[in-house]
Amino acid sequence: MTSLVGTGVLLRFNLRRDRLMIPVWVAVNALMVLSMPNTLKGLYGTAAERTDLLDQVAANSSLRALIGPVFDDSLGALTAWRVGVYAGALAAVTGLLVVVRHTRDEEESGRQELISSGVVGRRASLTAALLAAAVANGVLALLVTAGLAAQGAVGALAFGLGLAAVGMVFATMAAIVAQLTESARLTRGLTAGLLGAAFVLRAAGDSVSVSGASVWSWLSPLGWLSQLRPFAGERWWVLLLFAAAIVGQGALAYVLAGRRDVGMSFVPTRPGPASGRLRTAGALAWRLQRGGVLGWSIGFFLAGVVYGGLTDGVADIVGDNEQAREIFERMGGQSGITDAFLASMTGMLGLIAALYVVASVLRLHGEETSMRAEPVLANAVGRLRWAAGHLTIAFAGSALIMLLAGLGFAVGYGKETGPVLGGCLVQLPAVWVIGGLTVLLYGLFPRVAPLAWALAGAALLIGWVGPALNAPRSVLNLSPFGHLPKLPGDAMNWPPVLTLLALAVVLVAGGLVGLRRRDMTT
Repeated sequence: MTSLVGTGVLLRFNLRRDRLMIPVWVAVNALMVLSMPNTLKGLYGTAAERTDLLDQVAANSSLRALIGPVFDDSLGALTAWRVGVYAGALAAVTGLLVVVRHTRDEEESGRQELISSGVVGRRASLTAALLAAAVANGVLALLVTAGLAAQGAVGALAFGLGLAAVGMVFATMAAIVAQLTESARLTRGLTAGLLGAAFVLRAAGDSVSVSGASVWSWLSPLGWLSQLRPFAGERWWVLLLFAAAIVGQGALAYVLAGRRDVGMSFVPTRPGPASGRLRTAGALAWRLQRGGVLGWSIGFFLAGVVYGGLTDGVADIVGDNEQAREIFERMGGQSGITDAFLASMTGMLGLIAALYVVASVLRLHGEETSMRAEPVLANAVGRLRWAAGHLTIAFAGSALIMLLAGLGFAVGYGKETGPVLGGCLVQLPAVWVIGGLTVLLYGLFPRVAPLAWALAGAALLIGWVGPALNAPRSVLNLSPFGHLPKLPGDAMNWPPVLTLLALAVVLVAGGLVGLRRRDMTT
């Protein structure tokens, strides 16, 4: 028996398990990219407008840090500039989630031991996980290449391959981290931290160099994507950097996987104290989720600082471009370009906060399926009390990160803090509705609870792409974020806010009733 026996069967099994998650993540990423050319054509329809945009980017280091350098004024090149960094980051998240789900998650739950007892090679599971990530990124590359071919087939191919390559770099990186740690949660957190470090390195390099040629940019795979220069005289040799990183990291992951026992790691978890110090279920929940809360808090505060620092220059960037002004007004209200920009950015952070609340609530699902909830509930701890600890962190944590985002805006903008802080906090009812839907799915239909990611992804897609495509109000209202007042700038509208809060309460209550009545692990 070779070490790869059973890979094909496991790959089909993995793709079946991810038949919802992978299509949703790939579709959101592809639609974000493919919606951009028409949007940019409306915004910068003339050569003079596009030339002026290039001059603005060259003169604005904060904008380069946020989005990256731009190398040509064609619609294809502007599309790669506008969404390249974020599409690459989303591809990276997809890759790392798929790999961790089918490697360390399986070992932590004990399912990998059952699989390994059959006719399955030692490295079959790792290979199947990497191939599943390759399928997801390959489909993304095909969609992007086909969708952008009208802007230039060569540039579209380069951009599609670049996005897929970024996804696979972080997929193989996650494969290495999965060998080093015993916890799937820690594996995801560490790999996500490395992605954040890559973004910071790229931002630092792009901010100090108009061409992005700083050494800091070259230290980041996200910087390599910019330096591939799709639609702007493609540098095909940059793909060799991606290939070397993917092959090198994959080889290291294979070596490590062959030298450890199933369920073990090279960096074992430190033993806890001889006597327990966690006296409540809430304290245990905080112990399990405090790392995630800290990471999201830091990220939102820094995002607020960056977006706040861009606020004063947004009027110069938009200039007399009526189409750009209209998009900001559709996203953030019609109270002036500065307030519209602040409202659109706070709304965007609210959409991202929905991802946090879904991840935090689904921690209950992870504890249950991994059988760690059973010994807790075997003591004098009821289900509702156990769930309350995690839900408190989910909902209060989302309030904390939005509060820190508002403080970050205040630091970066340096002016009135009240209105922009209110703009951040008014996003919470919609965030909590998404969290309530997640609780409802987990409580009533635990097998399909991960569908909550699809709900959050749909809200993100509607809120991000909908205004750019001038989607009708009926489509925007499908998302709870479409009913919120646009603060700062607009008047506070309490009825929809209170309605969303009441809906969130009802959804959470329904989920808890279902959790109390159903059998666990079913």
